Amino acid sequence: MRLLAANHVERRGELDLVMKDGEETVFVEVRQRRAGSFGSAADSLDAAKLHRLRRTARLFLLRHYGHEEVACRFDAVLLSGSREDYTVEHLRGLILA
Repeated sequence: MRLLAANHVERRGELDLVMKDGEETVFVEVRQRRAGSFGSAADSLDAAKLHRLRRTARLFLLRHYGHEEVACRFDAVLLSGSREDYTVEHLRGLILA
């Protein structure tokens, strides 16, 4: 993948990473949790967060391509654990309800 933008801010939202994977534009949400006391990194991807992500991605597409009819997908990179002992998980193709 090739980086298009990092920490891209739009009205009422931010995109952590915008990448290009072949012909697809990929919006990557990065989530980190050091401890499980507040849930996992995956748990932090709640419906409200996914809604904001979809809305912000639409604004990015309109601003950069002039329309929304662009091949795209939503991924998440989840980091869990401490700096010394962590796991990284890449979820491809999130379904945004």
